[in-house]
Amino acid sequence: MPHFPTVLVTGSAGLVGSEAVAFYSRQGSRVVGVDNNLRRDFFGPDGDTGWNLARLRAECPAYRHESLDVRARDALARLVESARPDLVIHCAAQPSHDLARDRPVEDFEINAVGTLNVLEACRRFAPDAPLCFLSTNKVYGDAPNEAPLVEMPTRWDYARPEDVEGITEACRIDRSTHSLFGASKTAADVLAQEYGRAYGLPVGVFRGGCLTGPCHAGAEQHGFLNYLVRACVEERPYRVYGYRGKQVRDNLHAADVIAALNLFAQAPRPGEVYNLGGGRGNSISLMEARALVESLTGRTMRAEYVDQPRVGDHICYISDTRKLRTHYPAWTVTRSIDDMLAEMVTAAQTRLATSR
Repeated sequence: MPHFPTVLVTGSAGLVGSEAVAFYSRQGSRVVGVDNNLRRDFFGPDGDTGWNLARLRAECPAYRHESLDVRARDALARLVESARPDLVIHCAAQPSHDLARDRPVEDFEINAVGTLNVLEACRRFAPDAPLCFLSTNKVYGDAPNEAPLVEMPTRWDYARPEDVEGITEACRIDRSTHSLFGASKTAADVLAQEYGRAYGLPVGVFRGGCLTGPCHAGAEQHGFLNYLVRACVEERPYRVYGYRGKQVRDNLHAADVIAALNLFAQAPRPGEVYNLGGGRGNSISLMEARALVESLTGRTMRAEYVDQPRVGDHICYISDTRKLRTHYPAWTVTRSIDDMLAEMVTAAQTRLATSR
């Protein structure tokens, strides 16, 4: 019998959710997924996850899909009551800064109230099931920009030796500009922590940086590396927002995300918070990523520079994952930035060829 006989995944057709579905299906778990493809509504055809759901149904025959909105509190509670999951992976979210500004009520209801609905359903009907919540580094707002930086030829980087590992969980989450998306995710993040403390719910909060992989439905408003690859392969114009294209992100493959969540689920620490990213070794600037993708594809991107950065955007963000690695020393980053980009280029080229 698998370690977790029944696993519930919200956002199950998205990047991390689909990776969770595939991973636990391979373990022999009965996987129930919740996803109503709101990404298509958010981002149009680029965000459509229908192809990924079709892939899961083909590769995971026992997978049970529920086209359910996490805002539907009663329906979600009924599902948790009937499924009685042994593990819950909560990935469903509205993920875009820009979209949140245009649709603030929807953003808050999905990210904050939807998370409350998941937590409450689990408290009532699956209180012993570990619950892994995918938060975001945007809970820190633009506070990470206060770290002294140095401008280098192709990137910004931290100026002080003590910052070399990146941003820790001690970074404040108030008195900073978050964007409305960052604010809604902060509300969800704090709620999840409190459910761990108040009720002993075995919930872990994972503040993801740039999580990526070939199963990401990248769009201009969300999905940095995946959309960059897509723009190059499909010869789309690509807009660079601010900081001369030298802004830095650390990137982590979705498979390594699930590896971290699975270790937590086997030995949960209720209400604990972890930064989750690829760290310095998987950090890359937009300028550097563009050059690497162009070398992999043999194409020159059509780029347009927009001098105004996005609200609350980070100039240089590298996840300090020492806390996660200390609590769960078996966890490691297995996919390099070169590996991930090569995989995404191949996947994007294949999808383009089959769509013609």
